[in-house]
Amino acid sequence: MANILVVDDELGIRDLLFEILNDEGHTVELAENAAQARAKRSAARPDLVLLDIWMPDTDGVSLLKEWSSAGLLNMPVIMMSGHATIDTAVDATKVGAHAFLEKPITLQKLLKAVENGLARDAGRNASGTVSAKGAPGQPVTVTITTELTVEAAMTGAQPLPPVNVVEAQPTGLQSRQSFDLDKPLRDARDGFEKAYFEFHLAMEGGSMTRVAEKTGLERTHLYRKLKQLGVDLSRGKRSLA
Repeated sequence: MANILVVDDELGIRDLLFEILNDEGHTVELAENAAQARAKRSAARPDLVLLDIWMPDTDGVSLLKEWSSAGLLNMPVIMMSGHATIDTAVDATKVGAHAFLEKPITLQKLLKAVENGLARDAGRNASGTVSAKGAPGQPVTVTITTELTVEAAMTGAQPLPPVNVVEAQPTGLQSRQSFDLDKPLRDARDGFEKAYFEFHLAMEGGSMTRVAEKTGLERTHLYRKLKQLGVDLSRGKRSLA
């Protein structure tokens, strides 16, 4: 797993990216402006940086140019913006940005961009060179267009009240459970779905990717569903530790 630095002046975006990337097993550092980003970059080189373009003190492209001029651009940098023009994106990639993500940010392509960036960095560390495909002049461009926005994730439906679930057997991870059926249909259904996802999270060691594959849900929908049900995303990791 990697050490990732997230630089964005919006608290909601920082928190959401932290939650998503931390759930994937990465160590995540946060900075709300260029000054903090410089300090964290100096303390230890991150394996990858997610860098917002529009920030109050120094914009992301200027910070990218600063790192490039100082010889500090030795990690993949993925630029993020909801208002940048094509010229801004081209300028950033010419300086050395690995990719450009357009806000609103969603899960699937964000994780794909991070995966590609880390793979490129791993390849460079192994060979000492950067392939033509991963060179600054030939970036991988990713545009986020799917439906779970930062605003929806941060202001959407609140977790439902916990539903009592009675295990059919006293110990161990159970695939068979019984439920209190003397309640409204919606509550009974939510109780079943919560238990279902908690079971699969535990079985898959907390991996959202494997749970999505196992349950047949797209990651964006799965993440939103777990939030709505109030599922503890760390429960699976703890139960198999």
